[in-house]
Amino acid sequence: MRVAIVGATGAVGHELLRVLEKSTLKFDEVQLYASPRSAGSTLSFAGQDLTVRATPEGAIPADVILASAGGSISKERAPAWVAGGAVVIDNSSAFRLDPQVPLVVPEVNGEAALSHRGIIANPNCTTAIAAVAVAPLHRAFGVRRMIVSTYQATSGAGQKGMEELLTQTHMVLHGKEAGAEVFAHPIPFNVIPHIDTFGDNGYTREEMKVVWETRKILGDESLQISCTAVRIPTLRTHAEAITLELERPATPEQAREILRAAAGVEVRDDPAGKLYPMPLTATGKYDVEVGRIRASLVFGGGLDLFVAGDQLLKGAALNAVQIAEYLQQQGALRGRVTG
Repeated sequence: MRVAIVGATGAVGHELLRVLEKSTLKFDEVQLYASPRSAGSTLSFAGQDLTVRATPEGAIPADVILASAGGSISKERAPAWVAGGAVVIDNSSAFRLDPQVPLVVPEVNGEAALSHRGIIANPNCTTAIAAVAVAPLHRAFGVRRMIVSTYQATSGAGQKGMEELLTQTHMVLHGKEAGAEVFAHPIPFNVIPHIDTFGDNGYTREEMKVVWETRKILGDESLQISCTAVRIPTLRTHAEAITLELERPATPEQAREILRAAAGVEVRDDPAGKLYPMPLTATGKYDVEVGRIRASLVFGGGLDLFVAGDQLLKGAALNAVQIAEYLQQQGALRGRVTG
């Protein structure tokens, strides 16, 4: 049973290695691939130094490929990986909206992974975090409308995004003017309501990903969703304020009961005790924090809630590994552990 990571030297690639070390996935070998400039470098895994290889244009000799090298690489090379016998779990946007490719959050629609034709898509990080919190409420009460405002960490723009936050903040604190290369404007001490490109409807592609992908994951094209995506000066972990109009009225107490029993959710909801979801507490956690659960003042019987989830974990690496774990548990992987 061979596992390969493509894009191993990136921020998500590093997290994939960490998650694999703790994973229930059973495998014999881990292979690391990245761009030619990273070939020959080493990364630590389970006490060993593994050498990074250049990503080949053809097949990769692995049973599962966890791909996080960007949409253009996946679009170009994933078909060859599949033809070589691998199941590809892709973290880019290349295949998410392809009707032939399942888009999977295991706690929500794990069974969809079993219908794959070689490629399974990992959702956008913002979508995955929201779906873990909203899906249990959708199953229990039926969500009619969903309004989302996001507070997205610089990790959403990769390692370079996090580095820009740190270096530019250092400059500002030392009396220098901040610049901007990764982001549209300086990020220190700022919030930027602009992630990805703007469309003709005035929404960014990041915002529309939440609309399109949430509908696909929940299997409900009638769900009405509006999103405003905002970049904030934190390192990692996205937070989201979510308002739900429901088909069947729910109280906050009912919602808490449902969410406490939901996989992948940690209810953190005691405002009087200053307990609620925050990037500081959600960073490094596998579960998505959900709190500030209260009755909507706009939609009768609706709910407002606040969510925080680690963008590099549930929003990326953890979700990908959980998909592989689910496939193995269902006996749906070609590789067999030999040890």
